Amino acid sequence: MSVRELVVLGTASQVPTRHRNHNGYLLRWDGQGFLFDPGEGTQRQMLRAGVAAHDIDRICVTHFHGDHSLGLAGVIQRINLDQVPHEVTAHYPASGQRFFDRLRYATAYRETVGITEAPVARDGVLARTTSYTLEAFRLSHPVESYGYRITEPDGRRMLPEKLAAHGITGPDVGRIQRDGVLDGTSLDDVSEVRRGQRFAFVMDTRLCPGVQALAEGCDLLVIESTFLDEDARLAAEHGHLTAGQAARTATDAGVRHLVLTHFSQRYPDPEEFERQARAAGYEGELTVAQDLMRVPVPKRR
Repeated sequence: MSVRELVVLGTASQVPTRHRNHNGYLLRWDGQGFLFDPGEGTQRQMLRAGVAAHDIDRICVTHFHGDHSLGLAGVIQRINLDQVPHEVTAHYPASGQRFFDRLRYATAYRETVGITEAPVARDGVLARTTSYTLEAFRLSHPVESYGYRITEPDGRRMLPEKLAAHGITGPDVGRIQRDGVLDGTSLDDVSEVRRGQRFAFVMDTRLCPGVQALAEGCDLLVIESTFLDEDARLAAEHGHLTAGQAARTATDAGVRHLVLTHFSQRYPDPEEFERQARAAGYEGELTVAQDLMRVPVPKRR
C-alpha cells in the first residue's frame, strides 16, 4: 500500500529552542522520499523519527540561510556512509552553488554515492515521473528562494454502474481502460477524472505570486508562519509570513490541510498560531507543526 505522509523533523526558525529543532521535513510519496530544508541537527532528528538515509531520493533546499541548509553536510555524508544504492538528486537555488559546494565538501569523507546536482534557476518543472511532477516557484526573501510543488497526474475512476449499463465486464474493463474505446463506448462514458493529489512546501517569503501558485488547490500545504499578525511589519521587513497571511493564502487557494511551521522563538504559546489562522477565516484541517509528528496527505474526496 502506498504511503504519502509528511514527517516533521524540525519546526524552529532562525534560533532553535528546547522543543524545536531547526527546519527539516521528509515527504514520503509512494516509494519516493523528498527531504526539504535540512537545517542543523537534521541527521539526529532523522534517527529519532525513524527516517533512514535510504529513504531520501531528492533533497530540496529553498534557500541558503543556515536554518534551512546547515544540515546538508551531515545528511550528505550519511548518504555516503550508508552507501545508498539509488540516485539522490539535490535541488537548490543556482545562485547558491558556492554554498552547496561548501556544505557538500565541508569535511573529509569517503564519497561512495554520486549526488546529482540539479540547481534551480527559474520557475518551472524540475522532474516528471509517472507518479508526480516536481515544480519550483520563486519566492520573495532577502536571498534567492524557491518553493516546491508536487502534483500527481490526474487519473480515471471507473464507475461500476456505468460499466454495467454498457454491458462491460471482466477483461473488457481493462481493454477500455487501455484503448479508450470499446464497441462504440468511450472511456468517458464509463469513468470520471480522478484528480491527482497536490503538495506544496513554502518557506521563507513575503506574500508574492509564487506563494499563490504553489498553494493553489493543494491537498497538503506546508507553509512558514514565522510571525504572529501583530508583528506583520517585522515579517515584511525580514521576508516572512504571519499566521493570518498563511491562513488567508490557504483559504484563497482551496487548501484542504494547512500545516503551519517555522516559528520564531519569541512566541511561547504555539496555540496562538492556530487561533490567528482560524480568525483569518481558514476552515480546513489545520496543524501547528511539532517536531517528530507525522501528517498524512488527506485521502481523496
